[in-house]
Formats: sequence, C-alpha cells, structure tokens
Amino acid sequence: MSFPLLTATAALPALGAIATAAVPAAQRVAAKWLALLVSLATLVLAIVVLVRFEPDGDRYQLTESHAWIADFGVRYELGVDGIGVALVALTALLIPFIILAGWHDADPHETGAESLGSFAAGRWRPTQGFFALILAVEAMVIISFEATDVFLFYIFFEAMLIPMYFLIGGFGDKAHEHGDEVAATQRSYAAVKFLLYNLVGGLIMLAAVIGLYVVAGNFSLQAIAEARASGSLEMATNTERWLFLGFFFAFAVKAPLWPLHTWLPNAMGEATAPVAVLITAVVDKVGTFAMLRFCLQLFPEASKWATPVILVLALISIIYGALLAVGQRDIKRLVAYASISHFGFIILGIFAMTSQGQSGATLYMVNHGISTAALMLVAGFLISRRGSRLIADYGGVQKVAPVLAGTFLIGGLATLSLPGLAPFVSEFLVLVGVFARYPAVGIIATFGIVLAALYTLVLYQRTMTGPVKPQVAQLPDLRVRELLVVTPLIALLIFLGVYPKPLTDIVNPAVKQTMSDVHKTDPQPEVEAAK
Repeated sequence: MSFPLLTATAALPALGAIATAAVPAAQRVAAKWLALLVSLATLVLAIVVLVRFEPDGDRYQLTESHAWIADFGVRYELGVDGIGVALVALTALLIPFIILAGWHDADPHETGAESLGSFAAGRWRPTQGFFALILAVEAMVIISFEATDVFLFYIFFEAMLIPMYFLIGGFGDKAHEHGDEVAATQRSYAAVKFLLYNLVGGLIMLAAVIGLYVVAGNFSLQAIAEARASGSLEMATNTERWLFLGFFFAFAVKAPLWPLHTWLPNAMGEATAPVAVLITAVVDKVGTFAMLRFCLQLFPEASKWATPVILVLALISIIYGALLAVGQRDIKRLVAYASISHFGFIILGIFAMTSQGQSGATLYMVNHGISTAALMLVAGFLISRRGSRLIADYGGVQKVAPVLAGTFLIGGLATLSLPGLAPFVSEFLVLVGVFARYPAVGIIATFGIVLAALYTLVLYQRTMTGPVKPQVAQLPDLRVRELLVVTPLIALLIFLGVYPKPLTDIVNPAVKQTMSDVHKTDPQPEVEAAK
C-alpha cells in the first residue's frame, strides 16, 4: 500500500498539537519551537503533495479510501483536485508565519497567569495551549480540503469551530481602548457570536447531509457526482434545491457572505493579529472552497437556479464591505470589512459560471490569504508597539519606522489589487468572467475596486504620513523575527503578481471539470462579421 500522504499532511499537525499541549508548563520556549518545527514539517509534506499532483491527470489524486462506519455508508475518503491542492499548500504555508508572528502573544505576562497564585500559575499553560490550538485548526482545515466523503468533511468543518472559539475568547487582543475588563467581555462576546453563527449554519447543513444520504444512499462525493452525471441518480427539483440551500447556507456563514457576515468584524477585531489571519486567510476559505466542491458538483441545477440571488448578495458584500471599511476607526476592523468585500468577489467569480471567473475566484482565495496575512500581521506589529488599534492614535510612522511603513504599504497595495501584485490577477479574471455573462453585475462590482483604493490609501495616509505624533516617536522598526514573517509574504505577492502561471496551471483543469459539472460553457464573444 502506498504511503498515505494526504493523511500524513493532516495527521502531523494534529499530533503536533497534542505534543505541544503536553510540554511542561515551564518549557514555554520549547513549546513554541516544537509548534514551529511541526508546522514547517507540514509545509514540507504539502510541497510534496503539490509536486506529486499532476494537473492534467485524474480529477482527484493521491486518493485514500477505507471503510469507516460501514452501516451508514461513511468512508474515510481523501483526494485532492487542483483547487484543493492549492488551498492545502496555502494553509501549510501560512501557519509557520502565524506561529512566528504570535511568538509572544500567549506568554504568561500577557495573559495574567501571575495573578492566579504560584500553584495555579505553575500549572497554567497559555503558551502551550495557544500554539496547540493553532496546529489543531491547521489539521482540521487541511483534512477539510482533502475530504471527498461528505460526512467526513462535515465533521471537520464543524470541529474546527472549537479551537477557534478558544483562540478568539481566550487569547484576544490586549490593545483595547476601554481597559482589560471591557476587553475581556468583548472577546467573550466575539467568540460566542462566532460559535453560534457557525453552529447554526452547521446544524442546517447536517440536516441537508442526512437528506443527501436518504436520496443517494451514501456520502461519497465522487460516487454521487458520477451517478448524477450518468443519470442513474435523479433528484426531484425541489429536493435538490432544498439540499443545495442547506449546504450553501453553512458555507455562506463561513465565507462570510452578506447578511451572514456580522460575526467576522467582532472576531477579527478582538482576536490577536495572527489569529485574525487564521480566521480570514485560512478558516474562511473552507466556505468558498466548499461552494465549488460540493454545491456545484452535487447540485448543479440548483446552483444555476440560485445564481441570480447569490450574485446580488455577492454584490452587496463587495460594496457594503468596502463602504464600511472606509468609515472604520479601528485598523483591524477595517481589514475585516475589506475581507468581506473580497469574499464577495470570490463568490461572484464562482457563480459567474465562467472558467475565467472560477479560475479567478480560486486564485483570489490563495492571493487574498497571502495579502491579508501580510497586511494584518504588519498591522499587528504596529498595534503591539503602540498599544492601540485606533487609526487616530497614529501619524508619521514612516519617519520613525520606515521598513514597517514600507511593508504596510505593500500589503495595502496588494489589498487594493495594484497591478504587479498577486491579487490583481485574481480580481481581473473574476471581473472578466463576470463581464462575459453578466455585464451589469461586472460594472457594479468595479466600484468595489475604487472603494478599495480609498480605504487603503486613507488608512496609510492617516497612520504613516504627516507629523510624527509624540506617542509613536520612539516606535522601533521591524525586528529580525518580524522581517522573517513579512519578507517571504511580500516576495510571494510580487512573484505571483508577475508570474501567476504555476498557480493557474494547477487550477485551470479543475475549473474546467467544475464547469462540466454544471453543464456550462463560456459565452462566445460577439464579433461583428467583416464586411
């Protein structure tokens, strides 16, 4: 039997989480290094998966299939297509940077462990818990991208909520304008809101998963899709639509799509910057990925039926998120609302039902993860120095910390999709795909680009330029550890902006197969006949 590479890629961070949590309380530095080494080893495995994946080969590769709960048709089935393998690589890439960026975020002096008394403080393991939870999330996200059994996917889709709940509520941002007591209350509120929203979505999806089993008799994505394509499995129109809505609702909450988005600004605002990156750059991608893998593949006719409404919701997300980002006073909430706008573009590309739109949406998932990580982590470094998230508390930072300001600018320019940086390619392809089928929708979506330029440049102008405020006059520039976090991300943004071909070569064959699932072809351009 061949080596179970996909299982190993998910199992390694899971085992690393257990090992990190078991490190003695006094060995905090050892716990950090263990978590970092496990994340780097996982990245190596993800690179092996990427290298072994053949874009022009079978749709699902490196597959594994074992009986699990035979009486209910549940199997342990894994496999990656071009979209899944790109997102596995993104997840494995970002986790080491998240761990490095949060190196001191859970040290005892930052969590109040000294006030617990000598016995309690000796047993309290905030550092070990923090990094173990990050690795646990990584394991669950990776197996979600790999699962080809619907029930297996559902289990980890829901299970990742638990470590995220503790990361938001237990290790929140300490830079709060209203003091520690109010900050703790708001962190708890944000964590509970995150959990409740996603649990409701998950429970509705569970009903749809059970309904799918009743109709299909098994949970295998490939078996159901093949049966549907061959005509041996037929669903009544209303049944397919209800099942689609059950799946889509859960994915729209996770994505997040307006009006199910309201948990995200609270969660990102109250979490530490690395955890905020984990939310929007890693966990939320499971929602948009699942729309491509499950909604379109299992329910093609219902997907086409729901497309007009979904396009409207995506447009609202784009414009609404961008407008609220313009008016934000809090740096982290600004990035959160910007992400809502960007997720609107991703969903718009998916449901444009064109190959350019879906390729752009997949690239957008990857490039948004990198650009948001770069911007949010640098913002986190800035906030940790000043102790405030408010934009008004900054000014003239580029004169005292030019490297920090420069990297912040590049992250911001990537967020507004400047040509030459990776997100531009994604946004361009999404808009091309949308214009090809829905030109009016494309015109409205373009206003989101204008608003992105406004909120990004205003943020930079208010924080980095102008007179140096006394409170920031002594801010240190980026340190070596922080440069190790930011520099590779900036380099990737530039490389994929100039040369996106390695990524498009992996993604495009999977997109063509998804287009085939929904029986859609790209609209032909109208060319006036030569006279």
